[in-house]
Amino acid sequence: MRKQWGGRRNHIMGFSSRQTVIVGLGLMGGSLALALRPYVEVLVAVDPDPVSREAALARRMVDEATDDLRAAVQAADTVILCAPVRVILSLVRDKIGSWMRSNTLLIDIGSTKQDICEAMGKLPIGIQAVGGHPMTGKEVSGLDAADPFLYANRPWVLCPTRRTTPAARGRALALLESVGALPVEMEAVRHDKVVAAISHLPYLLSASLVATVRRFSENDPGVWDLAAGGFRDTSRLAGQDIKMMSDILSTNTQAVATLLAMFRVQLALLETMLISHDETQLVDALTPIRQARTDWFTHYERRTNSNGKH
Repeated sequence: MRKQWGGRRNHIMGFSSRQTVIVGLGLMGGSLALALRPYVEVLVAVDPDPVSREAALARRMVDEATDDLRAAVQAADTVILCAPVRVILSLVRDKIGSWMRSNTLLIDIGSTKQDICEAMGKLPIGIQAVGGHPMTGKEVSGLDAADPFLYANRPWVLCPTRRTTPAARGRALALLESVGALPVEMEAVRHDKVVAAISHLPYLLSASLVATVRRFSENDPGVWDLAAGGFRDTSRLAGQDIKMMSDILSTNTQAVATLLAMFRVQLALLETMLISHDETQLVDALTPIRQARTDWFTHYERRTNSNGKH
């Protein structure tokens, strides 16, 4: 069951920051910059790409933009890592801890949490580190797609680390409230298992589907002419950024491998029913599956509509 931190959201202390640093100016970082503008005195972006930095300044998304991470975080009271998982790991393990001041809040948005939270737990005492994963996004990426409402009414998982003090939890909650996100408390290990089931496994299944049809098309290219809505919807995830997904999968291999094994069992059962021409058994197997999907979607729509009223 999902547990929200802090009880009723209107009882959470508001977020404020003298200087917040956002590391990474993609869709997620850019959207955070837009959403946090009213709560931050000085908003600084760190990104290696001069084009992204200039665009963020031109759109007045941030007050300053630099490629000097050390100088930026030394003056910050809040640092948000909006980079790919492996980049986040590198920053936390090798660099950022020795540059930040005591009592600085450090939070990330990485899609896997166990490795990141373990690394955060080894940061210098005094840094207030919380693992984070907002469950939101778009099919398009990049700064041009930034949206100040991207996080509104969307779950944002918070994972405790050895450097998560009560003060760190409170500040993380306030930050999430400021962008309209719905906080969810979850241990890092459980988080990675859950997202393996609902995010990482679906990506691999979608990629496998496209690979299968691609191989089939070598003998009959007309398959692409007939592909329509069902193939479009089921194959959508295969179009995600490969570098991003490689980072995610490589840091959650055990959980994903376990889910793949479970999926193979389910697929083999359906294959057996098809080969045996046992239509009754096939219908009996598919019926509760359809019901499970219907129940989930009904709950999802109710939750989304309810959250949208806040």
